[in-house]
Amino acid sequence: MKKIITTVIATLVIVAANAQGDSEFDRNVFEACAVIFVMLAIMVFILAVIKKIMDYRLKNKIVDKGISENIASSILQTTPHEGINANIKWFAILAGIGAGLMLVNYTQPLGFHSVAIMAFSISLSFLGYYFFIRQSGKQ
Repeated sequence: MKKIITTVIATLVIVAANAQGDSEFDRNVFEACAVIFVMLAIMVFILAVIKKIMDYRLKNKIVDKGISENIASSILQTTPHEGINANIKWFAILAGIGAGLMLVNYTQPLGFHSVAIMAFSISLSFLGYYFFIRQSGKQ
């Protein structure tokens, strides 16, 4: 696993070093990507806050109703690896999007093939996440 991470990081550093000499940077593309990223971050934040509020309300209703301890613990049970897997999932998704955008940049002009490249890169990132979950479940 360490060899794969090292290889990926070395490849990204080489690509970034080659991109330094490229002075053709379209500011409009950057602004569009930045707006999309900010809107996505805001939506994720709002959904996380709503989820926390709903969980809090559910816990209060369970306590108010006086549900037995066994049923309450089964409803409120969370897995300790849930947060770790969510972080890995977001890493895989964002890495797939980044790789797709990099490939789209090198295969100009933009067109239908750009959508196909993005779809394949995101699907490959989900496939990698699936294999990670399957491998971590075996241990």
